[in-house]
Amino acid sequence: MHEYDDEVLNVFLKYQSKLFDENVADNLEEAEAFLEDCLAVVVNSLQEVWEYFDENGVDLEGMELEDIEDASEVFKIPDGRYLIVEG
Repeated sequence: MHEYDDEVLNVFLKYQSKLFDENVADNLEEAEAFLEDCLAVVVNSLQEVWEYFDENGVDLEGMELEDIEDASEVFKIPDGRYLIVEG
């Protein structure tokens, strides 16, 4: 089971439209349930986002590390962590 702190949940709630056409959650509890259902992952650096994508078969050819931050599945948390949500 994953645990997501309020900072992660708030970032997801605020920016969920980056990945989805309509909101999938309207409050912290719904956000947490959604993230748990889709097995979202919180990592500590862009390098770990890269490694996650690489391990999961995402084609990274021609991409730079900095480009990963712009992926629709990646949400930057203010404290430097990243949330990865596979929609």
